[in-house]
Amino acid sequence: MTQAGNIPQRRPLARIGAFVAERRGLVRDYLSAISGAGGRLVFSLAYFIALANTLSIAEFGMFATASAAGVMLSRILGFGFISALYRTATIRPNLIGTFTAGFLLLGVISLPLLAAASYGVYLIFFASTVPLSVFAAIVFAEALLWRPVEVALIVNNGLGKFGRAALLTILATALRALGAVLFMFAAQPTIGVWSWYYIGANAASLLIAFGFFYPRQRLRLRLELYLRRLADSIYVAGAEVLFYLQMEFDKLLVLAIGGPHLAGIYAIIMRLVDLTAIPIRTFSMMLVQRMMRAPELLSRLSVKSGIEGGVFLVSTLALAALAIVLHFFPNALGKNVAEAAPLVALAICVPGLRNLVEYQAELLFARGQTLVRAINLALLAGLKAVLLTYVLTTILDMPELVLSLNVVFLLLYLASTLLTYSAMRKPAKPV
Repeated sequence: MTQAGNIPQRRPLARIGAFVAERRGLVRDYLSAISGAGGRLVFSLAYFIALANTLSIAEFGMFATASAAGVMLSRILGFGFISALYRTATIRPNLIGTFTAGFLLLGVISLPLLAAASYGVYLIFFASTVPLSVFAAIVFAEALLWRPVEVALIVNNGLGKFGRAALLTILATALRALGAVLFMFAAQPTIGVWSWYYIGANAASLLIAFGFFYPRQRLRLRLELYLRRLADSIYVAGAEVLFYLQMEFDKLLVLAIGGPHLAGIYAIIMRLVDLTAIPIRTFSMMLVQRMMRAPELLSRLSVKSGIEGGVFLVSTLALAALAIVLHFFPNALGKNVAEAAPLVALAICVPGLRNLVEYQAELLFARGQTLVRAINLALLAGLKAVLLTYVLTTILDMPELVLSLNVVFLLLYLASTLLTYSAMRKPAKPV
């Protein structure tokens, strides 16, 4: 009787044990990946504090905006062939050397287009505020030094080597933070001097990434493989440029309409918002990998709504905690950040809504719907431009402007949700 009575109790425990055992590898991978995000968060905060309080607010606004433009322009490098390299690392790792050679070839070919696009962006947004030499140095650091570091991270994550990717993330971010700390002691702490420190920190990261972390495979050129994937890669490149345009367009508009000082205050607020996205991106990256192998993963409404609710809650709580700290200790992040500290709480919903738009864009990439993703991001970029231009030209009071961003990002999220989940009704494309 005793043995028979214990059977119903043991079965649930056995199921729980089996559930945990089956997912032990997934949990281990996530903890490895999130450790990199945690390290990046710590060093990103140190980097932000050092830089934001060394440069003047106006120069910090110019750098943050030029850096955002550089990140956007860096997606032109290789015509988006990084996406093919990532898929290869995830599904066919024996071809990494072949696709790395393709990325290098297309990267060289894309340089004239990258230079022309960079000069066009400079003329439109930066000609009256940032020296061309400084803008060129920042774009060089983002596109030709930091973007290849991201390639090494992407390949390691694709291979499932989350621990190595986490270590590289921590080292690369620490080098940026070290550059900012050294810059604090510069004789002339100007944006021009900082651009050289920035190049040095990113160059050191590049040497470490490819010297110690990139997989060792022989480089082989196979043009027929690249041509078959070039159209999809160009869609991805276009989508990535549009994605970062709609993510960073607010900084460009604030600089163009409000000037460098307002751009600096705005950049400080949005940089604090950006920090909340670091752990969310780790989760999105691992979900994208699983969806590449199982596109039906989000077929149930309860799963989709649960994930989105979690993303919004974590992002909002992160900014709320930061706002509380800055309310009681406004100088906690330095004297320049203190000027923007009272405004942080007014953007309470922005991180969650912004991170959700980014998350939804990744879902379409995971399903191979790259053309639809590019179209959606173009529509969102246009909508954001209209909404922000209206806000920046009609609202002059800074607290009201920051508060209105909650409405702007809510409208963007609703538009993104409609576009994304309408597209996901169609079958996923094979990768």
